[in-house]
Amino acid sequence: MPKAPEVKRGQVIEHDGVVYAVRQIDRSSPTARGGGTLYRFKLSAIPSGDRREVTFKGDDVVKEADLVRRVCEYSYRDGDDWVFMDQEDFSQYVLSNEAVGEGAHYLLEGQADIYVLIIDGLPVACQLPQSVVLTVEDTAPVIKGATASKSAKPARMETGLDVMVPDYITNGEAIKVNTETGEFMSRA
Repeated sequence: MPKAPEVKRGQVIEHDGVVYAVRQIDRSSPTARGGGTLYRFKLSAIPSGDRREVTFKGDDVVKEADLVRRVCEYSYRDGDDWVFMDQEDFSQYVLSNEAVGEGAHYLLEGQADIYVLIIDGLPVACQLPQSVVLTVEDTAPVIKGATASKSAKPARMETGLDVMVPDYITNGEAIKVNTETGEFMSRA
């Protein structure tokens, strides 16, 4: 079992009997004598998505969760269920709307490199890549001189996600969107 300083963002741990994905780690070093380094973990429960913050000391041991990550491709949506196909053995995993959560705004049919998290043989959540490529469906027209200014305008993606984009982005353009923050990264 790893100690708190060895845990990385994206790792899955178990704390108080609940499985969590580590979303962010903040490190603080107290200035007082004898003060040890503290690690504040921002956690997201799997599959419920409940958020929690926990602080560990540098020598605290963290329990890794017993789960399997399978590389999948998003196949299709069936009512309130999302169907993913394993890219190695072609088995299918079905996740509910609650299990997919906010990730629904980043999923397109045929999208690959999505991890489905499996605990005790049951799919419980999906983990998206750091960024996805989406097409701008609707945004305001280009403003003359927009390349010289650093302003943003709202744009609706093909999945229904609203993203603030630079003024030079037009309808039909493919852009990269950060799946953690929902922010524009670059043109694709």
